Amino acid sequence: MPAQEPGFTLRPALDSDIPFLFELRKATMTEHLARVGEPSDDTEHRARLLHRYDTARVICIDGEPAGLLKAHRTGAEWVVVQLQITPALQGRGIGERALHWVLRAAQADALPVTLKVLKGNPAMRLYERLGFEIVGKDERQFYMRRAPRASAEIEAE
Repeated sequence: MPAQEPGFTLRPALDSDIPFLFELRKATMTEHLARVGEPSDDTEHRARLLHRYDTARVICIDGEPAGLLKAHRTGAEWVVVQLQITPALQGRGIGERALHWVLRAAQADALPVTLKVLKGNPAMRLYERLGFEIVGKDERQFYMRRAPRASAEIEAE
């Protein structure tokens, strides 16, 4: 499903995107991983980047790479695996626009959306604002879910 708004596009990630996405992951996740005691060495970053790479989409602003979205549909839900925005571009609604792509797809399928977020990650505010609720937690992360919405609720967004 293509996503395109003025200046905003999502495109499938290519092998040639790996260097950018690797540096993006290190820049956006190292601090959060260290805080919760998860490994954050290059080997771990690369393994996590390549996990479900077939679902990776590069978020572009005016044609330039600005972030990463990994999301896929299972039989029972849509799963957001990773969302990362270049630090210099955070706080501008780019992550929200990318998540709306997933939310629209999930709505069309009448399925919930789930994700995990590390404790202390400021992205938690975005997820809560978009209607995700905490449905579980462990020592490092929250498990969140957003139920399908009635069509009137979607129009209000």
